[in-house]
Amino acid sequence: MLRLLLLLWVSNYIETIPIHVAGKKGGGIILPCEFKAREIFHIRLNRPKPFEGEIFVYDKKYCSKRICKKGACDVVIKDLRLSDAGKYILNVYYNNANSVLEPHIRTYQLHIYDEICVNIGEQLKLDVLLSEADKVQHQSRRSTEWMKVWSRSDGVQSQPMTIRDRNLIISNFTARDTGSYRVLDPSGETLITVTVRESGTEAKGKLETNDDKPNALWICLLASVLPVCLCFWFWWFWKCYRFESSIKYQRLHRNVEHGSKGSQFNKL
Repeated sequence: MLRLLLLLWVSNYIETIPIHVAGKKGGGIILPCEFKAREIFHIRLNRPKPFEGEIFVYDKKYCSKRICKKGACDVVIKDLRLSDAGKYILNVYYNNANSVLEPHIRTYQLHIYDEICVNIGEQLKLDVLLSEADKVQHQSRRSTEWMKVWSRSDGVQSQPMTIRDRNLIISNFTARDTGSYRVLDPSGETLITVTVRESGTEAKGKLETNDDKPNALWICLLASVLPVCLCFWFWWFWKCYRFESSIKYQRLHRNVEHGSKGSQFNKL
């Protein structure tokens, strides 16, 4: 009996642990159910407060909708939006002897990330103040610390920021505003992360890369031509050495012959 109670407690505890899933805005993700496919009667996807509504999951083999079922009970979400971030609860119902059993439950925490580029002096608009959002933090490019720029209890904490229609707005974007902005829920889970870059930085990097291409070309040419030049130099040096040695040998041979003839003439 104690073992059965312990097993039930472990099962319920596992069901309450959220599975963390991350996806890029505009992309797609899969919420894995990891349950046995046998005799599944129905699945139901819900979002807790403040949504409190069932999300209809299209159950077709070839589904063109944004939210579809895949396989036995996996759920696919396409064309991700920042508003998709948050907690999801999946109920999987099994059919046993013409009766529906209590559902198996999976909980998910969906994290959406995005990247945007803004020109200096233009407006930065972050549509991140979801109903679940508790605070927004900013990490600059040159820092490892997260600074709070907004919270639901205290409002805006950064001077150049304003709020309008669920958006955090910086009217005059500067280089100091670049970096990462993350949105946390009341339990500290990350809902959204937006990386903001200065427009032109990427193009500048590409331009510098293109400027480096001629140097790389010269390096490749030198790397391929230099061994050939060295081989030719060694070959030429060897030929000259052989030629000079041959000349010296001939001169020496002539001197020896001349000396031999001179000694014979003296004897006569």
